[in-house]
Amino acid sequence: MSLQLILLLALTSRAAGLSIPLEVPQPPTIISHTSSPVIAFPYDSSVSIRCEATGNPPPEYRWTKDGQDFTPPQPTTTKTGSFVVYNKQFAQFQGKYRCFASNTMGTAMTEEIELIVSSVPKFPKEAITSIVVNEGDPIILKCNPPEGLPPRQIHWMSVDLQHIEQDERVTMGIDGNLYFANALQNDSRQDYCCVAAFARIRTIAQKTPMIVEVKRSIAEPPMRIPSLLLPSGVQTEVVLLKGKELQLECLPAGLPTPQIEWMKMGGSLAERAQFDKFGKMLIISNIEESDEGKYMCKAKNPAGEAAHYFDVIVEEPPKWLTEPPRSQLTVIGTEVHIKCSVSGKPPPVITWRKNGEIFRDDPVRRKYVLDDTVELHNASPEDSAVYQCEASNQHGSILANVNIMVMNMAPLILTKNHQYDVVEGGDIILNCSVFGSPSPEVYWVRNETLQTTEGERYVLHQNKSLQIFRAEKDDSGQYVCVASNSEGRSGLTAVLDVKDRTKIFNPPQDVQVVSGTAAQLMCKAECDKSLQDTFEVMWMKDGDEIPLSSKETSKYSVGEDMLQIMNVGLSDQGMYTCIVRTSLDEDKATALLTVLDVPDAPTNLELLVLKSPKNVRLSWIPGSDHNSSITEFIVEYEESQWEPGRWKHLQKVPGNQATAELVLHGHLNYQFRVYAVNTVGPGPPSEPTETYKTPPAAPDRNPENIKIQGHLPHQMDISWEPLLPIEHNGPGLEYKVKYRRLGVGDEWKEHLVKRHSFVVRNTSTFVPYEITIQSRNSHGWGPEPKVVTGYSGEDVVFWHCLKENVSVPTAAPQDVAVEVINTTVLRVSWTPVPPATVRGHLGGYDVHWVRKRSLLNLNRSLDERQSLSFPGKRSHAFVPGLEPFSEYRLTVNVFNKKGKGPNSDPVTFNTPEGVPKQVPILTASNSQKDSVFLVWGPPPETNGILTGYLLQYHLINETTLEVVDSQEMNITGADTTQWQLQSLEEHSLYRFDLSACTRVGCGPSRAQESYIATQTDLSQTPAVAPVQSNHNCSQSFPSSIPGNSSHLPLVPALFNISSDVSDTFAKISWTAREEQQDLQLYVAYMNNRDGNWRISEAVNTSQSFHIIDGLKPGTVYTVRLMAKRLLDNGSIFEGVFQTRMKGVASTQRNLSSQGWFIGTMCAVALLTLVVLIACFVRRNKGGKYAGTPPRLQRQEMLSMDQVKEKEDLHPDVESPGMNDDTFCEYSDSEEKPLKGSSACSLTGNDAIGDGVSRDSLVDYADGGGEFSEDGSFIGEYSRPKHRGSVSEPSGPGPVTA
Repeated sequence: MSLQLILLLALTSRAAGLSIPLEVPQPPTIISHTSSPVIAFPYDSSVSIRCEATGNPPPEYRWTKDGQDFTPPQPTTTKTGSFVVYNKQFAQFQGKYRCFASNTMGTAMTEEIELIVSSVPKFPKEAITSIVVNEGDPIILKCNPPEGLPPRQIHWMSVDLQHIEQDERVTMGIDGNLYFANALQNDSRQDYCCVAAFARIRTIAQKTPMIVEVKRSIAEPPMRIPSLLLPSGVQTEVVLLKGKELQLECLPAGLPTPQIEWMKMGGSLAERAQFDKFGKMLIISNIEESDEGKYMCKAKNPAGEAAHYFDVIVEEPPKWLTEPPRSQLTVIGTEVHIKCSVSGKPPPVITWRKNGEIFRDDPVRRKYVLDDTVELHNASPEDSAVYQCEASNQHGSILANVNIMVMNMAPLILTKNHQYDVVEGGDIILNCSVFGSPSPEVYWVRNETLQTTEGERYVLHQNKSLQIFRAEKDDSGQYVCVASNSEGRSGLTAVLDVKDRTKIFNPPQDVQVVSGTAAQLMCKAECDKSLQDTFEVMWMKDGDEIPLSSKETSKYSVGEDMLQIMNVGLSDQGMYTCIVRTSLDEDKATALLTVLDVPDAPTNLELLVLKSPKNVRLSWIPGSDHNSSITEFIVEYEESQWEPGRWKHLQKVPGNQATAELVLHGHLNYQFRVYAVNTVGPGPPSEPTETYKTPPAAPDRNPENIKIQGHLPHQMDISWEPLLPIEHNGPGLEYKVKYRRLGVGDEWKEHLVKRHSFVVRNTSTFVPYEITIQSRNSHGWGPEPKVVTGYSGEDVVFWHCLKENVSVPTAAPQDVAVEVINTTVLRVSWTPVPPATVRGHLGGYDVHWVRKRSLLNLNRSLDERQSLSFPGKRSHAFVPGLEPFSEYRLTVNVFNKKGKGPNSDPVTFNTPEGVPKQVPILTASNSQKDSVFLVWGPPPETNGILTGYLLQYHLINETTLEVVDSQEMNITGADTTQWQLQSLEEHSLYRFDLSACTRVGCGPSRAQESYIATQTDLSQTPAVAPVQSNHNCSQSFPSSIPGNSSHLPLVPALFNISSDVSDTFAKISWTAREEQQDLQLYVAYMNNRDGNWRISEAVNTSQSFHIIDGLKPGTVYTVRLMAKRLLDNGSIFEGVFQTRMKGVASTQRNLSSQGWFIGTMCAVALLTLVVLIACFVRRNKGGKYAGTPPRLQRQEMLSMDQVKEKEDLHPDVESPGMNDDTFCEYSDSEEKPLKGSSACSLTGNDAIGDGVSRDSLVDYADGGGEFSEDGSFIGEYSRPKHRGSVSEPSGPGPVTA
């Protein structure tokens, strides 16, 4: 509804159904007045009596009080007749008021408004005399309570405010008196108090206490015939208003106490009838006319009976039979009838007034008053007035003001010419307020065509307004409202403009974000151009408007088309509504923002002992998973004896389980706690449980990893892995070592030791033994141990001048053959050597291969040597890590504990052509309106004949980062390193993937993103590429990102990226350009075992390093440096490192401090010097010892530094140390470049490190491994391996490929 129509209706007088615009002269109409009665309480500061009317001309007011003219003391306003009476004047202004509103057209009046002034009720002062009665006589204690505002409550109490007990004998009547049917001796007391409480005026009045004395009878009191103390007489008339509650009361006297019976004469009591006061009161609620009649109460006891009759009459005040008479507008000369239809009992008396004065018959002027009807024949303008009909009886009165207007008037259009705006599809009302007498006819036409507005979309309302539904563009134009009657014609013009709708064409989408990150909700909309000035965007969360601020610290920021929520927390989760509006319409769209966070800590941890004190069940109540299902629970424990304060991992539990059965060790004080893990990460731990103490017990297990070695002839060294301190289960731990020769029936020999090694001397050479080791403490023995078989020491014979060791194998494998599996893997097979030639335990076989040359450059000799050791008896193995398109030579030898045998005859083979490696760099620059210039470097290794490049480019949705469209093209020519790409979409984000190709196929791609901008954008922001993870020192590093800075952050250029790794932390260091010292990056790292990424807070590049703490010892991690907090392909750097095993360095230091160790090392150094001299002499004579390795081989040997630590931590008793060909230094404190870092921070080829374990390679060598299409390993072996990472060992040492 338009504003004009609302104002028009507000200014329209409504007199009993007749609506006349205030622009038309008319008599007054009372629109508001105070209802009667008005009660002035003592605590009120003032009382207001209202009277307000409308009319044209504006009315004037006057008042009467008790039928006499009255001048109000202080009117509230000059525009109304209201006035205020203040507290001090209450008493003098008590009375009945009537308001009169008058103008030249007539006078309207109100009903009487009674002002009641409430006084404070008090009991009158009176002399109270004692009431003396004989026992058995009736008693009446009169209260005579003061009058006051109802409701009034009366109580009979003692002076100590205890209620007088009432029963069948003692009852308080409706009048407040206390009635005793007969007096008893215990009724005597001096403090009968009547108390009257008036809740509305907050007043309590108390009468002077009364004294009752009951004289004791010598004999038992005689019976008394019943009589009625209340009511008196035989019959009572009761008049009650319809709808009220009927209460009839009969209070008897007599001895014994009479019983009361009720009945209705000539009928039965109503179903609504109830009884109170022990049957002495009859109550009928909401009384009706059918309840009229004669009622009887009868009091009976053994002495007789008495009765009383009630005549009940139901009456009602005046009321309208249908509705009050309606005001009328009529033309001159018509007949006017005003009927006042009322009812009431007794029948109301009707009084007629005209303009507040008594109106009587005027036959001369043909004006008649016929009881409830007034007739005006041949009405004229002089008959226009306000007629009052007032109906009254003794129960009240009702009044109606009836405006009668007699006039002839041409149509008067009250609406101004106006222009209306509506959006397409909306509804619009064109206003046309018209007044006339007789009532005019109104219709609408189109001004251009003069066609009437007809059809289902057009509706003419009763107020003559035209409503158009579902407006169309063709509805725009001029409309004319035409009004006519017998007195004339009028019209108005309305202009309608139908505008385009406001609509959201890119609404916000449901999104899930991780707590602590930023959330972005898009909302793109459009509206009619003429409404741009009123266009606004508002965001709401869960129905409440989001407060937006321009401050940088504000949580919410709104761009042109996006709401960004910084540092999202759980409280930010909810329904977000984007509302776009103009002055005419609005559109809205809603999306759900789900916040993912780590789980809350579990609660209510409880322990339950199961089969034994060391077997318990821990239960808990999971906390909220914060919209990411819990994948697992981690149970940790802390014990106070060995490592107090340190929490350790005990058990993992699936996320759908909330209990864990725990097997504990003895003699410990445990505490437990639990934390939950979901895809976001681990949550906080629960509160720890109470301390749980396990009793001491015998050990639960025996030592493991028993090793039997014969370092010297006639001696057998036995060692084992000792029990951990928490596994002792009690004090006094020691080990029983038992041994005997195998298969000869010897007796067991046993020894008790406290250390975890034992030496058996004077053994035969290389003889098998059975050994058992059993743990025990002061509370008993561990379980029965398993028997382990081992050999005593082998014989060792040295010739003078370090001639050849006689105990190494003497034969070489025969029939060596190779089968090339793919470009990087081959299968080698051989015939095993005869057992007799091994001369000791068979350690395994060494496979050595040499890359002689690349088939791309046959004239260049490479001589790249590598080897692998395969323990155990076998006849084939798989060799990984070969270079494609190369010529190789391969040999095999067998080894035992003392060394390796001679090499087999060499086998030469070629690897097939492969796919190229990843291009080292890809940049996008010179972004134009629809094109971009790509530049790249050729792959570092082509692995075949380079044929060209495959370019794929993808259009990216900037909001969801999803691929919208993808295309690809082949770029021929091996020498091509740049390309101008055309026909791209402007103002769009693209990702380019470039792969180098050979005849076999295309290699891995390198990705690059770029924003396609216009010339204006280019003048403001240069288009350069983000830094890639692998680069050369000669490459330049851009300092900004192309396109809109709100989507792509600045990418810092970093150099000299390296790591310093301990057992539980890693220090990542870098160097940044001087002009990029104040940029931000993020450090992300992943445990390669569980695959879960963790991202740091923003780190300033000027800091030059970042510490990653809380790592697990001996674990391989992947680290990324990123410009934005997203785990995508746009990282600045990616590398791999492995933490050290805890305690190794300290063990070595402690060992090196022992005197015997220093002496032994000196002897070994002297012996090594002699061997080197002998080798040098022999090499000059053409012997078999190798001299100084070439530069490339030295780099290969340096790579062994990265695996030496793992070898030290996991020594293999079957593997000898490295021989002279593989000897190199190792330093724990050396800072090593990260794998995968740039050439700026690495020297030579990257090292493989400890990423490949011996077990996995042995499985692979056995043929159980899987291959991808190009022959690389699946899983841990699928990453590219660099040459130069494997050196030739002298025995079955740890696998280093």
